[in-house]
Amino acid sequence: MAEKKYVVAIDQGTTSSRCMVFDKKGLPVCSDQMEHAQIFPKPGWVEHDAMEIWSRTKDVIRGAMEKGRISPDEVAAVGITNQRETTVVWEKATGKPIYNAIVWQCMRTQDFCAEWQKSPGWEQDETGQGKVKDHTGLLISPYFSGTKIKWILDNVPGSRERAARGELLFGNIDTWLIWQLTGGPEGGVHVTDVSNASRTLLMNIKTLKWDEEMAKFLDVPLAMLPQIKPSSHVYGKTVANGPFRGEITVSGDLGDQQAALFGQVCFNKGDTKNTYGTGCFMLMNIGETPVSSKNGLLTTAGYSLQEGKCVYALEGSIANTGAAVQWLRDNLKILDESPDSEYLAKKVDDSGGVYFVPAFSGLYAPYWDMSARGSIVGLTRFVRKEHLIRATLESICYQTRDVVDAMNKDSGVPLAELKVDGGAVRNNLLMQMQSDILGAKVVRPVVNETTALGAAYAAGLAVGFWKDTNELRSNWAEDRRFDSLVSEEKRETAYKGWKKAIEKSKGWLD
Repeated sequence: MAEKKYVVAIDQGTTSSRCMVFDKKGLPVCSDQMEHAQIFPKPGWVEHDAMEIWSRTKDVIRGAMEKGRISPDEVAAVGITNQRETTVVWEKATGKPIYNAIVWQCMRTQDFCAEWQKSPGWEQDETGQGKVKDHTGLLISPYFSGTKIKWILDNVPGSRERAARGELLFGNIDTWLIWQLTGGPEGGVHVTDVSNASRTLLMNIKTLKWDEEMAKFLDVPLAMLPQIKPSSHVYGKTVANGPFRGEITVSGDLGDQQAALFGQVCFNKGDTKNTYGTGCFMLMNIGETPVSSKNGLLTTAGYSLQEGKCVYALEGSIANTGAAVQWLRDNLKILDESPDSEYLAKKVDDSGGVYFVPAFSGLYAPYWDMSARGSIVGLTRFVRKEHLIRATLESICYQTRDVVDAMNKDSGVPLAELKVDGGAVRNNLLMQMQSDILGAKVVRPVVNETTALGAAYAAGLAVGFWKDTNELRSNWAEDRRFDSLVSEEKRETAYKGWKKAIEKSKGWLD
């Protein structure tokens, strides 16, 4: 038997699938990555082909294992991390999805949510409470899986009846991949973890079980829902004839943002991280008791290491940050590659008075305005593409500032330091802007792909590859620290302009 040297993480994101292999020190050994198609059937609608995602996942597993010349016998465990809320419904007998995966960004259930908000008692009241928030920690929004499942069952003929009979299965992408890896129609494990389940509008945030009242209201049969398990737990084994070409324990499962929290070793109450990807997601560890936000944040399951127990987090979700840079590249064609944004933004001293609010899918935290849409304000003949590019980077930082201010109010403790991760943190200009706009230290770790690392950590803990969370803490190392270089007066004047721009974007679809 070969020595167990590695843990593998599958990081299935909004735009790509990646497989990363980590060693005992939590350092990446090798990886492979492939993009998948973004499907936009109508304005505001976003879909993925779940079979393409499974195909790409198999490809990147094989690619990473071959690049590193790694034998399956050398791998201690496999962890999964995933784009959350993205919804797949498939046939148990065949593994065939009955509809494309509906992506977390999709706004197709906006009208239903608007009507739901008018129902007495469901939406939050002036105290920030309400049945939805009390039961799930979330708000009524097209963002979450529950209304996406309802849409599929309402629009695919016969599907609700088939779901009630146990013929159809639901899963976010974590569930879909674990089911496939462990056998698919030939006995695949139908499971999710608390972090993913807490993003469905169907899990009770206090009991960590499926909430029958929420499921009944959304008309989602309980028979189609996966088992809820801890984030670090032995779920099953990969099949011998699968992409790993061997039987390996699958024992880690975390939604991508909770995985980044775990990978950043934010194990103490008050520890906070921000992940810069397609969107931005800030999470603060709030301990083992759920706390309800009064300032537009979500209460979510952070991670679970033991059945029936959970560490919770406050979350500020921002839909479009890296996606705004992609929009400049793909739609406006003013960038050849996303990393070029740093070089071009440096060509100007500021954004020339321009503010860009990338509310392509409405505004998420802390505003939660589904009717908002993107806007660019402050344009003059002076403005060049470099100003717009810089304003786009600034929009990422301003949206993060909005969430930080909300967290400061909820926690009562001003943020002094923010751990950052995700692909965009390699942009030094962006990180300096972030520190300037926050007026706080921004700390980048050596391993900035902490989403995949968190999934690996969860998997490795479950099988004893790592002893405990203290061993994980010892792996974390700082790469660079950014300190604010602007005056408070300049920072607050610029932020005042941002808040004015936000007001211009609100209520556009009134």
